[in-house]
Amino acid sequence: MKKVPLTISSYTLGMEIDFEERVKIAKAAGFDGIGLRAETYMLAIKQGYSDERMLEILAENDMKVTEVEYITLWADPNKTQETPETLLQQFKEQTVYHMARLFGVGHINCGLMEKYPAEVHIQAFKELCARAKELIIGLEFMPYSGVPDLASAWNIVKGADCDNGMLILDTWHWARAETLAEDLKGVPAEKVVSVQICDVLERRYPDTILRDESMHDRLCPGTGWGDTVGFLKAIKEHGIEPRVVGTEVISDPILSLGYEKVAQMNYDTSIDVIKQAWPELLED
Repeated sequence: MKKVPLTISSYTLGMEIDFEERVKIAKAAGFDGIGLRAETYMLAIKQGYSDERMLEILAENDMKVTEVEYITLWADPNKTQETPETLLQQFKEQTVYHMARLFGVGHINCGLMEKYPAEVHIQAFKELCARAKELIIGLEFMPYSGVPDLASAWNIVKGADCDNGMLILDTWHWARAETLAEDLKGVPAEKVVSVQICDVLERRYPDTILRDESMHDRLCPGTGWGDTVGFLKAIKEHGIEPRVVGTEVISDPILSLGYEKVAQMNYDTSIDVIKQAWPELLED
């Protein structure tokens, strides 16, 4: 199996860090690549970085962008109307396509907060995949979202029946949706494009504020109660070959320790769980 790039997802280093600093800190910690959101890419533009300069910085540090995100609101029935919100989302979607092609990332992360009838989700996902053309759209289920679990995510991807429609699996969402290894039965291994790892608190936030936990209070891989090792073992045993493993630890307390500490903690804990569960991911 080809070595899978270990990526520090965009949110793990926060939304305000300078682009060059993000690249250098990730490299120093040991990561193979960085993730970028549309918002962090636009921040880099605002900071004065051109596309050409970003590519130069990556090359100078022997780093790559290996994860881009995040497309949302793609099932909105009003998405064709020219409202400020829909225009912003259309711009964001086109920005993410540009990022993927600029940095040579073949897949894009997407999610959906709004809940519509299943047939609406399926048709809208099919249209999204068509707009993405050669790029893979990876759908991520989130227990507080319109796609709350693996079964509903697979129902959309299967129903849309697009070659470039796939799934993304994330430890936090897997644990909080109480997903089991057997839930992967019926999901073709080749339909999972990437995975993201982290860990969860012992005590779950209430459902009404569960998204706050996801966005502010995750733990480093293997340091909590989500069984990151078991998560990776289940994926391995199912025959999944992810293009990327992203460390996505969105945490205000951890981020407050400083960028260098955050990156090193996340790298060390990620390597530890991968060595326990799936050492082949680290082999050239």
